Amino acid sequence: MDSRTEQYDTASGGGASAQPTANTREVTLQIEGMTCANCAGRVEKAIAGLDGVSDVTVNFALNNANVHFDDSKLDTSKIADAVTDSGYTVVTNQLSFDVDGMTCANCALRVEKALAGLPDVTTASVNFALERADISALSGKVNDAVVIKAIEDAGYHATSRNKVTSDDDSAEEAARSARKQDKSLILLGISALLTAPLVLQMVWMNLGVSYHLPAWLELVLATPVQFYIGARFYKGAYAALRHRSANMDVLVALGTSAAYFLSLYNVVMTDAGQMHLYFEASAAIITLILAGKIMEERAKRGASAAIRELMALRPRRARKVVAGEGEQDVAIESLKVGDIVRVLPGERVPVDGTVQAGESELDESLITGETRPVARVRGDDVVGGAVNGTGRLDIEVRAVGDDTTLSRIIRLVEKAQTGKAPVQKLVDRVSAVFVPIVVGIAIVTMIGWLLAGFDLEASIVAAVSVLVIACPCALGLATPTALVAGTGSAARNGILIRNFEALEQAHNVDTVIFDKTGTLTEGTPTVRDVCPVDGIERKDFLRLTAAVQAASEHPLARAVVSLAKEEGVSLPEIDNFKGKTGAGVMAETEGRKIAIGSEALLSDLEIAGPSEDFAKDIKKHEGEGRTVILVAIDGKFAGYLTLEDRIRANAKQAIADLKARGISSIMLSGDSQDVASHVARELGLERGEGRIRPQDKALEVEKLRKQGRRVAMVGDGINDAPALAAADVGIAMGGGTDVAMETAGITLMRSDPALVSAAIDISIATRRKIAQNLFWAFAYNVVGVPLAAFGVLSPAIAGAAMALSSVSVVGNSLTLRRWKVRK
Repeated sequence: MDSRTEQYDTASGGGASAQPTANTREVTLQIEGMTCANCAGRVEKAIAGLDGVSDVTVNFALNNANVHFDDSKLDTSKIADAVTDSGYTVVTNQLSFDVDGMTCANCALRVEKALAGLPDVTTASVNFALERADISALSGKVNDAVVIKAIEDAGYHATSRNKVTSDDDSAEEAARSARKQDKSLILLGISALLTAPLVLQMVWMNLGVSYHLPAWLELVLATPVQFYIGARFYKGAYAALRHRSANMDVLVALGTSAAYFLSLYNVVMTDAGQMHLYFEASAAIITLILAGKIMEERAKRGASAAIRELMALRPRRARKVVAGEGEQDVAIESLKVGDIVRVLPGERVPVDGTVQAGESELDESLITGETRPVARVRGDDVVGGAVNGTGRLDIEVRAVGDDTTLSRIIRLVEKAQTGKAPVQKLVDRVSAVFVPIVVGIAIVTMIGWLLAGFDLEASIVAAVSVLVIACPCALGLATPTALVAGTGSAARNGILIRNFEALEQAHNVDTVIFDKTGTLTEGTPTVRDVCPVDGIERKDFLRLTAAVQAASEHPLARAVVSLAKEEGVSLPEIDNFKGKTGAGVMAETEGRKIAIGSEALLSDLEIAGPSEDFAKDIKKHEGEGRTVILVAIDGKFAGYLTLEDRIRANAKQAIADLKARGISSIMLSGDSQDVASHVARELGLERGEGRIRPQDKALEVEKLRKQGRRVAMVGDGINDAPALAAADVGIAMGGGTDVAMETAGITLMRSDPALVSAAIDISIATRRKIAQNLFWAFAYNVVGVPLAAFGVLSPAIAGAAMALSSVSVVGNSLTLRRWKVRK
């Protein structure tokens, strides 16, 4: 062991060193990815370079970093970022909370700032549309109570989402939400009844009827609206101002209070004949904004309906089959992998599993987006949440709880919906200064009217209009509601978008690279020809070949083993199995050395290739699109097998759809160039490249990106993962491996190439909605505030416009719910 390694293993030195100050804090970060002492040195150097770090020690043996730093100059998130930038990962816990009481984007920013300021929190994100906060915190450092207290100290109420909810919990949450809605509707009803006479007298006057309610009656009607119905605005404004910030509640409270107290002053101090009252303005503003908030809440729930629909698919009970005891009704949580559950006609499948007995058709539409029922027989896999058709199924449990496909889908959709678009950062900056600027404009408006010769009353009315028409809510809702609605619609149609970066990049894609096997083809090849050389019996050739292939999970290998089983060939044991990625496999059996794979494998092993006659036949097979694998026994070419993998029925149309959008399509395959060229011609691809190794796929992606192309990679296997990660957008086919699905930014829940163009379509549609929402939100304020300042809009009309602005933005986002994959 060298001195450097010893240093980090004993955690006895290293790092920056300085005298501690009054602001010095100590934190220990758990780090993943360090493989040697040099890794520890790199992490230590990255942390030590931060301004404010006084001492750092990285312990390679314990995989942690102990850091002393000045918290007036630095916070935990910047230290975590430094570790990430150096190529390693800080271990964090993900915590989520529902936040109640936020009324606009400024509220969300205040909560986010409060959470980001907590010690040991690395990232914090608050979604105003979903009323949800998500944080990443150093492992074991932050708990629910600490976070909830921080949110409550900021003036809001929070409940944790970090526990498994039971049926009772879900019912209580639904009941609580219903009670809240009912209370809001009752308050709105009271407010409308009290406000109606005040507004009706304005209508009468416009119709030429000279009738005024008595001043005392107007005061009686307006007062409960102002201070009982409008109490929520005063509470929100107080909480915001107490924390030295401002939000929509501040604007509403200021505007309505100005109108109310100006009217009250006139009642007390002015002669009845000259009295101008604005009680109808203050009451109408509160009533209209309350109505707008209720409509907004309903619209927001509509935007996030996809998650609730997916959660509703999870059964809570299952019918477990116990040998000798029959059926038992049990909670889902009690099931284990290997248990047998019975699903009767019309019931939902409770878990992921494999059919052991029975046959039926399953409706998987809400999981995969496939609208037609799918036949399932013994040996087929089924997913939890699917609806059983007319048959009875006995299913062996393969995954339960968080490991099921449905749970993974819910996590992916939630993660995407709680993300923030890059443009949201601009909106957040605008929102942070929006209310103070509006208050400033209102003051300037009042002064301007006074200087123009108008009296104080008219000046105040104009200022009130400015205060109540300005709407930070529309800005705050523009991006998240479109994102929630777009990702939700995509999920309903079998497209899972993991993060906004994938959605952001997908609309720019101009080149799509496809893997062949399992992506453009069905991925279930069958053996067509078994061709040993003279002197080797076909049965022996198949027996030895299948014995080695039985140790491989490759689809081609499974096809060979399947043929051997069909023909009743018994397979011997093998030794010294080795695989060479993208080339083939080798092993020993019955004292003989077997090598199976491509011509490149035989060349690497210095084994002579097939004779001229065999080479001609192989060339012919490959020219007709069949895959050929070569076999060598004891260092000599022994024959070959041909396999056919049918092209997916809708693959050609999928390529045509991309071409119609001006997108180039390329196929990369490990098969020979002749096979790749044949498939490319059949499908109308721009080109098909053969003999491509997994690492070459990633290199091809990088090459195209350097040429200025925006590249999407579509694949389904472990060997596609590097290319999926390298592409601007990685798209994994749903039938693929977990590695591919975790690497990709978009996952297609059914193996349908047509969903590739659909994923690009929903990306474009969502971005378009975000742009529309932001345009109208900004335009509304840019146009509305000056109109109010110049007295064109009365306070009541300004309040109505303010209320409708948020509703219109959310309503525009909701149109994405109608999006469907084009057939």
